[in-house]
Amino acid sequence: SVPLLQAERKRNSLNLLELSEAELEEQFVRGDGPGGQATNKTNNCVVLKHIPSGIVVKCHQTRSVEKNRKIAREILQEKVDLFYKGEDSDVFREKKASEKQKQEKKRRAKENLERKKLFKEMQQLDKE
Repeated sequence: SVPLLQAERKRNSLNLLELSEAELEEQFVRGDGPGGQATNKTNNCVVLKHIPSGIVVKCHQTRSVEKNRKIAREILQEKVDLFYKGEDSDVFREKKASEKQKQEKKRRAKENLERKKLFKEMQQLDKE
């Protein structure tokens, strides 16, 4: 699972706060979870901390340290933006919009299910 909205949106459309490297503290640690020796003997998990806000992100989505560093920075940037801007954040707005779409999809699916149920009942009555 990818935190927040990183995987489901276009990065360029958001107006996120910029992070400076001086504000970041980076560590490389051993990852955990499935993967056996490839996970247990390599330090490819990235722990990134934004010092002013105290927000910490841990990323171990790939085997590559460079990819994990990039993903961790993207996730941290979204979290910091959300932390400072709150409801004015583009991340917050997109999250709310996707939740609304999901609810609408559920509602339509429920309506369709009810329609099918009624149709089957009508067919049963016609057969009798």
